[in-house]
Order: sequence, then C-alpha cells, then structure tokens
Amino acid sequence: MLNADALTQLRQLKSDIEENKVVFRGTVKATNGRFGFVALDEGRDVFLPPEEMQKVLPGDQVTVTEQEGDKGKTQGVVDELLETSLDTFVGRYLVKGKGHFVVPETPGINRWIFIPPQERQNAEPDDYIYCRIHKHPIKDGKGQAKILKVIGKAGESGIERSFTVATFDLPDAWPEAVNKQAEALDESVIEARGEDREDRTDQPYVTIDSPGTQDMDDALLAEPNATGWKLSIAIADPTAVVEPGSPAEQEAFRRATAIYFPGEPLPMLPDSLSTRLCSLMPEVKRLALICDLQVNNDGSLGDYSFHQAVIRSHGKLSYELVSNLIEGREADDVNALSDSVVNSLDQLHQAATALRKWRNEHALVNGDRPEFRLRLDENRRIRLIEPSVQNEAHRLVEECMIAANRCAADFLGQQNKGLFIQHPGLREDRADNVRALLEGYAPDLAGVDATSAEGFRDLMKQTEGLDSEVPVKAVISRQLARAELSFTPAPHQGMGLAAYTTFTSPLRKFSDFYVHRLVKSILWQEPLSELNEAELAELQLAQFRARQAANSLESWLKSDFARTLGEDAMTGVISRTTPSGFFVRLDANGLEGFVSCKTLDGKFSFDPVTLRLVHNRNGRTFQLEQPVTVTFSGVDDERKQILFNLVETQAGDGEPGNKGDA
Repeated sequence: MLNADALTQLRQLKSDIEENKVVFRGTVKATNGRFGFVALDEGRDVFLPPEEMQKVLPGDQVTVTEQEGDKGKTQGVVDELLETSLDTFVGRYLVKGKGHFVVPETPGINRWIFIPPQERQNAEPDDYIYCRIHKHPIKDGKGQAKILKVIGKAGESGIERSFTVATFDLPDAWPEAVNKQAEALDESVIEARGEDREDRTDQPYVTIDSPGTQDMDDALLAEPNATGWKLSIAIADPTAVVEPGSPAEQEAFRRATAIYFPGEPLPMLPDSLSTRLCSLMPEVKRLALICDLQVNNDGSLGDYSFHQAVIRSHGKLSYELVSNLIEGREADDVNALSDSVVNSLDQLHQAATALRKWRNEHALVNGDRPEFRLRLDENRRIRLIEPSVQNEAHRLVEECMIAANRCAADFLGQQNKGLFIQHPGLREDRADNVRALLEGYAPDLAGVDATSAEGFRDLMKQTEGLDSEVPVKAVISRQLARAELSFTPAPHQGMGLAAYTTFTSPLRKFSDFYVHRLVKSILWQEPLSELNEAELAELQLAQFRARQAANSLESWLKSDFARTLGEDAMTGVISRTTPSGFFVRLDANGLEGFVSCKTLDGKFSFDPVTLRLVHNRNGRTFQLEQPVTVTFSGVDDERKQILFNLVETQAGDGEPGNKGDA
C-alpha cells in the first residue's frame, strides 16, 4: 500500500503531465468507416482511431492530444468536448434483443445509438424516426437518443418528402403567431394600403407563367417609344402587407426561400399571402413595386425608376399561349386576347429580343440546357419524366426579370448599401489548372487572365464552340465558385455583369423580399431593420440547405424511378467526371447515373486539368460532353445514386470515346 508521500508524488507527476502535454483544438470530421479525423485549427488533420471516434460526433469542437499508435503512426486522443453542433438527426428504428436503437441515416454517424425506454414514442421496427441526442458519448462512448417524431415507414405515400424535411431540419408547419397574422389579413388591406399609391389598374399588365402556378410575383407591360421601348415590370409587394419584424417576416427569414419539392412545395410565406392576397392574380387589384425602365433599340438600358402602385392583371397567360402568339400560330386562346394585351406582348417580345442581343454581345448568356418535368402518381412518386421545352415566352420573361434586377443592383450600388449576388468566377484553387488547360488545348487564349471579370467573360465567349479535342468551356464551367450574397456590389462573373441582385421573386426568396425593404427605405423612408453579417451568413446557409434538400428529394425519387428503366440500352452524355468514375445524363429523361471505373477493364487515371479519365495502358479516354451508351445496373440506396454499366462497342464503329478498345 502506498504511503502518503508516494501518493503525493503520483498526484504531482500527474499534474506535471497535464500541465506539459500539448493540446490542440479542432473539429471532428467523419468518414465512411469507423475511424475519423480532427481538423485542427492550425490547418492539419489528426487521425482518430475507432475507439476515440466512438466518443464524438461529426462537427464536434474538441481538444486532442497526440500519441504514437500502432506501427509508429501518430493518432489523436480526445481530451475535452468544447462544443457539439449535431443536435437532431434521422434514422431507422431497430430492435436487437432487448436493446432499442436508432440506426442514423445522417452521413458520418456510423453506429447504432441506444434509445432509453421512456424516449421511444411507441416507434416500431423499421420506422423512420426523427431524433435528438439525449446523452453525448464523450464520457464512455455510449451515447443515447430520444425520439422527437415518428416519420413513418418506407413505402408510405409521401414518406420521401417527410423524411427529407426532417433530415434537413426544415420547418413544415407555421407557428401559431404566423397563422394568426395571416388570418387577420384580407382584401381590405389592399384597399387600405393602396390609397396613396399610383393607380395603374387600367394598364394591360399580364402575368406569364406555368398553368399551375399560383404564387405569381411578376406582371409585364411594354410600349414603344422614339428610342426603343418603355418596359414596366410589376413585382408583387408582400412587404406592403407583412409588417416589419412581424412573425411572418421572421419565419420568412428563417425559411429563406420557398422549396419547390416535386408535388408539394414548401412555401416561404403562408398560402393565404403567397398564392392569394399578394399574388398578382388576374382581374383583381394587387399591390406592386414597379420598375419602369427604358430599353434602347440596341438592347442597352436607359433611365429607370421605381414606383409603388396598384395594378390589375389583365390575364394569367401560359408560356405556351404567349409562344403561340409570338410565333404566329392560330389558337382559340390567342384569338381571345384583347388588342391592348396583344400589342403589349408584341412589344415585350421585341424589347426582350433586343435585351438578349445586348447580353450576347456585352455579357454572358447561358445556353438552354434541356430541362425535364417530373409527373407524380397518387403516392407522390414519379410515374413519368417528360421534356420541358424552353420557348420564346420563357426567354421573354427571363430577359425582363434580368433587366429589372440590373436596375435594382445599379440603384442600390449608388446608395452604397444593399444586398447583392456576387459570383467570383473561377475557384481560386483551380486557376492553375485552367491556365494549364488553355496552354495545352487553347494556346491562343493562354494569355487571358481568367481571374479577372473582363478576362473571364472573354474566355467564356471565345471558348464557345471552340474546336478542340477537349471541351474547354465545359471543363472551365466545372471549376467555378458558388455565387454568394454580399452587402457590397461586386461582379457577377457567371452572368458577365458588373453588379447584380434580385428583387423579382419576393414571394419565394427572402433576399428579394429584403431588397424590397431596402428600396422602400431609400425612396420612401419606410422602416428597415438592416441585416448584419451574422444574419447574412445565416440566410446564405438556409438557402444552401434548401437547395440540398430539394436535390436530395429529387435524387431519392429519381433513383426509385430508375428501377423501372429495364435492360434496354440508353444514350446519354458524360456530365461529370471523378477519379473513381463518371456520371452520365440520359438524353431521354435527364436522369443522371454513375459508371464506376471498377466496372471497366483496366485502370484509369484522372487528369485534374482536362477532367478526363485516361486508361493507363491503351489511352482510352472518358471526358465531359462525350456521348456514351449505358444500361441500368442498380441503385446505391445509401447514396440514392443511380448506377449504370457502359455498353461496350467494337473499335472503329464510330462511337466517340471508345476507339482503341481491345
């Protein structure tokens, strides 16, 4: 038995060790395996073995010490949990013997988590469940969860949407305060708020949208004049009926955007506002924020002004109807239009044509990529995918919206305050790769500074249709940064514009709603609670999460639909390449699936400059935009990813990319 002196010495030794050990701060990163890493604040990663990974969750802020592990390799030991960010997650309910667990579906949580008896909410095996971490595993590696909600079982109607909403922590019900606010508003608010506004109810504004659209947020009108056209874009004005700082505005900020899930959207504002009271419905008075602007004959923009007005849409027109009119096709719905509406539509088309010509010459216009429409069955699963044709009416509306948004960006830029969308062009870490690409495959353009706004615009124009063995423009387009919100104007390089914002979708996007508030605060001294940097970051994150959710649900529905494809060969083009394989987008329905290098003969190397996969022995290549033929081979259920097999062809049969096959 140790005497008092020995115990004192041991305590002192332990204290000395604690004082002298080097502790690092960092963030836990999970992997597909049981091990993980801690990304240290100083910029390097420390390996976490499985027994240490059991104590933490993805995103945890921790301190670690380093020690020598197996085979002399350094590994981390978790010292202290500083902060945990993972709160709620989704998974499946599992009963194993006497133990009840959740098997997380959240990436990076590769363990079952015990659910104590009082937290099980009468869940049944295989139920999808929405959970919260009840006890963090930091002390003993044995975390616990509590069930917040039973989502339902696989196969139930609409389970995919419900599961996605829970996965991304999206609000799917209105707070009581928002419901009360919405219910208290009716048509009388239009009369009351419209008293001091311009009356434009006799002017032939029309909305142009899909037949099923209810949240109509823009109406258009054009008149010719001596130097071009006066274009008038009326935008729905929810800020006129939603009080600043009210529950509805706070919830709109929280949601950030409407999410157009297939079959059942998740709106930003209550339906009573977005699809009725604020929607620019035909033949009723509605409040609008209007941008009047001069479009010159060459498509350049002249003077512009903003107005608060009351309008009355003279018609809800479909894209197809307007396209029929533009192209001179006879149809009953075209013949039913009034002369004033027909004249306005004709002038709108002429103005939009001039606007597009100017953008083609002075900015950047993205080509029309094939789009597809999902048709759902009674169980809210895809029964059909059909092409969605972009016609002249779509382009007309697009040009009008871009023109109005350019005016808003210019106006706010002059005031040195605003909310802008900036796009920096190339990702900084890809600039060297793009330079190497140009030197190798477009030497005449090698001197272009692709990192500047002007250089990037010139590069994208000059690589359009470039005759090269590598699709240079497609490769560059895969190396672009993401557009971001900003308080200061900066180039939107993806559009080739010096500054850009959007205010034309205030029923659907909070950033547009906020730009309305900004414009009104400047012109009419209306109240404004300005966003700060933290709120801007929160808004940006919410927008990103909404996009992720929409993509996730579509991927799930499409992967289920892919099981109906059968065994027939299908044509498509390579849409993305990775070191482990390539994605193919089918011509017939736009579905994207993955072809793994593991299913191909031989070994391939990935070229980060050309984004090509090259066979190590015979030089066979796979690259962006290359036509290929594939068959359906299955679905990766964990990733909700469609899998294809490449249909091999004989050498010399003419199919691109397959030359040189043995």
